[in-house]
Amino acid sequence: MKGIAVLGSTGSIGVNTLDVAGRHPDRYRVVALSANRDVLGILAQCREFRPQLAAMADPDSARGLEQALAAEGISTEVMAGAAGLEAVATHPDAAFLMAAIVGAAGVLPTLAAVRLGRRILLANKEALVVSGALFMTAARASGAQILPIDSEHNAVFQCLPVDFADGLKQAGVERILLTASGGPFRRHSLEELSHVTPDQACSHPNWDMGRKISVDSATMMNKGLEVIEARWLFDARPEQIHVVVHPQSIIHSMVQYVDGSVLAQLGNPDMRTPIAHALAWPDRHSSGVASLDLFEIARLDFEPPDLQRFPCLRLAFEAIAAGGTAPAVLNAANEVAVARFLSGGLAFPGIADVVERTVAEYPHETADDLDHLLVTDAQARVLAEQQALSLV
Repeated sequence: MKGIAVLGSTGSIGVNTLDVAGRHPDRYRVVALSANRDVLGILAQCREFRPQLAAMADPDSARGLEQALAAEGISTEVMAGAAGLEAVATHPDAAFLMAAIVGAAGVLPTLAAVRLGRRILLANKEALVVSGALFMTAARASGAQILPIDSEHNAVFQCLPVDFADGLKQAGVERILLTASGGPFRRHSLEELSHVTPDQACSHPNWDMGRKISVDSATMMNKGLEVIEARWLFDARPEQIHVVVHPQSIIHSMVQYVDGSVLAQLGNPDMRTPIAHALAWPDRHSSGVASLDLFEIARLDFEPPDLQRFPCLRLAFEAIAAGGTAPAVLNAANEVAVARFLSGGLAFPGIADVVERTVAEYPHETADDLDHLLVTDAQARVLAEQQALSLV
């Protein structure tokens, strides 16, 4: 049996991970869980899986969980804060780590597990967006396996040959084609976009996701972050990565080869498929997802992304080209802008405005170590807050 630790167990990825693991009790044991403030959610998970350790990012929530577990006679140890998250990520009995904390907060604990040579099921984009070169260098040094959980990157992983790490050119790969649904505003005019509400932005047509990532999908920043992530996961040059809008979200991504072949991974839009693939790899086992019915799908559509309607995608490509700290600044500014939008303090188009202004104003620097990147992240957030206030 393999021990599994889950960072972000009460979020959608964490819940789906536990669903898949629970279908195979002979193969997996859940040893450590973490959440932010959802005491009731992680309490229910502790009842079912009896992990050795549970951590809450919020100290008050940790105290509440500890009291609730004691009242029910559950012996799970409880920790709090950054130390608790790192303890979950590096738990000695966890061969696998599901890294599913949204945002820069997941970078440090995930990197700690990478340095131990664990199998990392990576659903935290920011680990690569903020610290891609450092992250992948650490993985190579420790022998950690980085298996992507984003449906698009997992699809690319499935379509690449096993020796792709020796170089995409040597593997005969010409382009990576990341598909994007286009989100809920694919057909909205620029005028209509200025009036959308947070609830509208969080109503994704195909996927059930958290509010932050749903907004990122609506702005297509999510796809921009995925482009940056693909650059590091597959050691790809920016010009080798293309985005294709595919509204049905059935083809999750494609790989084009120099001989003219295009390999695609298809499946129903359910995150349990990539989770099950990464858990079982190089084998396969059931995920609980229904098989794809091609006759029911009937048609598959494709179109290029509209960079005028979705400037965040353009900004992400520009950040890759700039390199250094630019992707970290882009990510930090986006997190601030999305939070402002969700709280009603910023119009939807203002998200891209805040990001563009912050990246333009922040000094371009070389990303030489993690401490430097974390300082950059903190400073960029302060600057982004100032930019957001100037737009009110």
